[in-house]
Amino acid sequence: MRSRSPIDLLRQGSAAVWEKEIDSGRRRHDLRPMTLPHFHTRLSLGQDLHELGLRPGDMVMVHAAMSRVGLLLSGPDVLIDALRDVVGPSGTILAYTDWNGAYDALLDGDGRVPEEWRPHIAPFDPALSRAIRDNGVFPEFLRTTPGARRSGNPCASVAAVGAGADWLTADHPLDYGYGEGSPLAKLVEAGGKVLMVGAPLDTMTLLHHAEHLAQIPGKRLRRYEVPFATPAGTVWRMLEEFDTADPVVAGLESDYFAAIVAEFLAGGHGAQGLVGDAPSVLVNAASICRFAVAWLEQHVRPER
Repeated sequence: MRSRSPIDLLRQGSAAVWEKEIDSGRRRHDLRPMTLPHFHTRLSLGQDLHELGLRPGDMVMVHAAMSRVGLLLSGPDVLIDALRDVVGPSGTILAYTDWNGAYDALLDGDGRVPEEWRPHIAPFDPALSRAIRDNGVFPEFLRTTPGARRSGNPCASVAAVGAGADWLTADHPLDYGYGEGSPLAKLVEAGGKVLMVGAPLDTMTLLHHAEHLAQIPGKRLRRYEVPFATPAGTVWRMLEEFDTADPVVAGLESDYFAAIVAEFLAGGHGAQGLVGDAPSVLVNAASICRFAVAWLEQHVRPER
């Protein structure tokens, strides 16, 4: 029987490792097969996304826990490429970026920053300011994708690429940035979708829009100062919105977003499957927003 060459081994789907040894003055080559790790590719991720229900022309807001997707050649960029392949040139991908200002601990009871600290805080610039790190690496990768756009409300900002990116990110209200006229409202208006790729269900940012819309008493307000980069220099402005750091109404559980999404899925809405190794969910934005508004109005009742 003839010995197998490295080419023979590769044709059989095995990898070969050459170990060079010197034995009695002669070089020997010891071939030892080893198993290659399994990588998810742009093509395989695209197939997973299509099977989940993503289609050409879709506008989709993505939350992704990249560590749950599995091994990827080129990292998060390959997921972005796969998403763009599936939605095509007429589709749009967006992600919640917020910003990495990281000065909350300096705010006083009125939401103001002490004068002596202001020179040390970099102003918000939609083109340059980093996405907050709380939501993983995906938003920053999308924000820095060539051609990406970013909306102008620092803490409610989104990044988007694709056909609807300019429209989605334009004219983002500075007050109540999760409400009317926001990218979230536009996502609902456009018949968009929300995709959770291994991300916890309580991180679905769209539900902050439902909080804004719900007619419920006792919503918490938050006011805070933000520095903006302008051609004339840094300008500080006070912003106001419903509180998104804590439950919008006292008495709700801290993870009630997860309860809303779980009940929505249990009712037979949306799609569930794997994207890579990550358990994933795809829902219609308008449908889950309506469901969340109704859920809030049912669970938060006026005091008598």
